Amino acid sequence: MVSVRGNYCVDRFEAALLDPKTRTLASPYYSANPLLAQRDAAHWEKQRKRTGPHAMRALALPPLPSAQASQSFAPMAVSRAGVLPAAYVDLFVARKACAAADKRLCTHSEWLEACRGNAATRQPYGEKYAPGRCNVSRGLHPASVLHSPGEFGGTDPRLNTILDHGFDLLLRTGSLQDCASRWGQDSIFDMVGNLDEWIDDPRGTFLGGFYARDMPWGCDARIDIHSADYYDYSTGFRCCKDATK
Repeated sequence: MVSVRGNYCVDRFEAALLDPKTRTLASPYYSANPLLAQRDAAHWEKQRKRTGPHAMRALALPPLPSAQASQSFAPMAVSRAGVLPAAYVDLFVARKACAAADKRLCTHSEWLEACRGNAATRQPYGEKYAPGRCNVSRGLHPASVLHSPGEFGGTDPRLNTILDHGFDLLLRTGSLQDCASRWGQDSIFDMVGNLDEWIDDPRGTFLGGFYARDMPWGCDARIDIHSADYYDYSTGFRCCKDATK
C-alpha cells in the first residue's frame, strides 16, 4: 500500500481477488458472488449463440473456476502488479473482499486525495488531460463487437477479453507507468481508467472511469446512478486502510 500524508494507506494497484483456500486468483471475468457467477455463465452460454454478429457467436466464454462457483467462495482483495484486476464487482463484494484483507473501502475524500497526488492535480500525472497516459477513452467498445445494436449485456463474461487491434482493452495492473498518482517517492497506479472503482458510499458510487468511457475529467470522474448491487464488466475497486500510528 501507499501512505497518503501518513493519515491512511491506499492499495498501489486495483484489486484482484484471491481464493484463500486454493491460493489462486479468481477469474476476473465473473462475479465473486457464486450465485451471480453461475447465473451469468448459464445465461451467456445460451445467449451468445443467439445474438450478436455471427463471427462472435462462436467465441467461447472464459472458464468459470469450480471454486468460484462454490457457495463457500469468500475471496480476499489483493493488490498485485501485472495481473488483471477483478471486474464484475458490486459494492457488497468489494466491502467483503477488503474486510477479508483487514482493509476497507476508501471514502470519497480519501480516494480523491489519493488520486490527485502530492501536486493535487485533476489528472494523476498533471492538470491537463493527455490521451494515452491512462487507460480511458479507448476507440473500441467491446459491446459493439459482441452484441447486437441496442443490446448492452454488461454481464457477458467475454467483454474484457476483446482486443483492440491486437491489444487488450482491460490492462494488467501497473501497465501504464505514467498513469501514476505520485506520493513522495511512491506511486498509486490506474486510479483513473482501466476499471471504475467502488468507494464506501451506501448509495452506490464508483470513481475514476473505465477504459471504454470518454473520460477527460480524471480524478473527478464519478458515476452515482446505480444501486449498490450493480455490477458489470467495468466495475472494480481498491482498498484503503487506516495508518498505523
